[in-house]
Amino acid sequence: MVVFYSFRLNLLMGKSPPVKSNPPPATRRNNFTIKRFIHNNLNIELAIGPELGFGVVSKETEKQQILLNIKKKIHLYSMDLSIVDLSPLIPGQTRHDALHNSIEVAQHIEKLGYKRIWFAEHHSTAWVVGRAPEVMMAAAAAHTSSIRVGSGSVLLNQYSPLKVAEEFSTLHELYPNRVDVGIGRANTDPVTDLALQQDRSKRFQANSDEQIQELVTWFNDDFPRDHPFSQITLHTLETPPPLYLLGSSPWSASAASQLGLPYVFAGFINQTGTPDILSDYHNNFEPSNSPIGIESPKAILSVHVVCADTEEEALRQLAPITLMYRYLSKGITDAKLPTPDNAIEELGGLPKRQPYEKGSGIPPRFIGGTPEQVHEELSQLSEDLSIDEIIIQDLMTDHSARLHSYELIASVFKKI
Repeated sequence: MVVFYSFRLNLLMGKSPPVKSNPPPATRRNNFTIKRFIHNNLNIELAIGPELGFGVVSKETEKQQILLNIKKKIHLYSMDLSIVDLSPLIPGQTRHDALHNSIEVAQHIEKLGYKRIWFAEHHSTAWVVGRAPEVMMAAAAAHTSSIRVGSGSVLLNQYSPLKVAEEFSTLHELYPNRVDVGIGRANTDPVTDLALQQDRSKRFQANSDEQIQELVTWFNDDFPRDHPFSQITLHTLETPPPLYLLGSSPWSASAASQLGLPYVFAGFINQTGTPDILSDYHNNFEPSNSPIGIESPKAILSVHVVCADTEEEALRQLAPITLMYRYLSKGITDAKLPTPDNAIEELGGLPKRQPYEKGSGIPPRFIGGTPEQVHEELSQLSEDLSIDEIIIQDLMTDHSARLHSYELIASVFKKI
């Protein structure tokens, strides 16, 4: 069941007919529930249904302020929430346990109404088990019934675009209308990158523009007639799975906007670049009516979030990843994630909370706090950046606390 809905406000401004004291009851229109109510002598129509945005009809300052007040009250309910899972290795557990924890997460958040779960790809990492998102997608889809499954992301620079297209088409055929193709690029270390190559005679430098364009063309099935690949057909269902471009740089935003693709920005990687890069994506977006494209921009923000019953407990659960970032800043890449208490001991105390600065559009590296604090900050980020979906990452080493974090976040983002 989908819990997080989107809404469209249609304010009937100007010289509207006299307002009745009792507006008509809710009705149905185009598969959406229409609710009518009165605010400051204005007729207000609220259409409730999935995949809608806000439609505003007013440029008058006073009426815009009325709309703003109403929008703020329901804005949180219009935002979809999703999870990107890395299968963290919890102290005292095995890699087998880590992968099955991820399956449990998928089942848990499906019941809570999250929109999707994506799986990451990390190579040669001691503290993260997730390295094969396609495998985890298949496993999660087999143990759930409705939540969307995807990659966050597949590193296209390491693979053939045709191979990626065929793998995700197969997943799409197994689980129609549930598969997301999340594409990105990243390097690990020179030795691992070389080991991932088929030809080791020289260092391979991927052309990201060519690769993403080729992948899009495979899904669209529209190679030029004189292109050698035009002789090959990507046999799959009539409609391909949706393709999302993930990144944290101006290049990824530019590529997504030029190709008419949805864009997912990793705010936990590039905090300060978030507002400008997302703005560039929106401003330069070129609509696409191709099978894999979209006609209007869709941006999603990914941030690191931990929620707990108290602020102190949230900071306690943030201690392991805070310590891990300290390790990484010192070039230590083979350390394992510690328990919260061991991390606090090594840090010398709880990490400090990093509140979001309203209006900045720059997310903190870690968002942590009570349900009310997380509610306020995610809401404000969504409003400041004009986004309607947030993908949550976390690397908690207390599995029960992790599941509870998702419960608490879901509890403050209930539908109307």
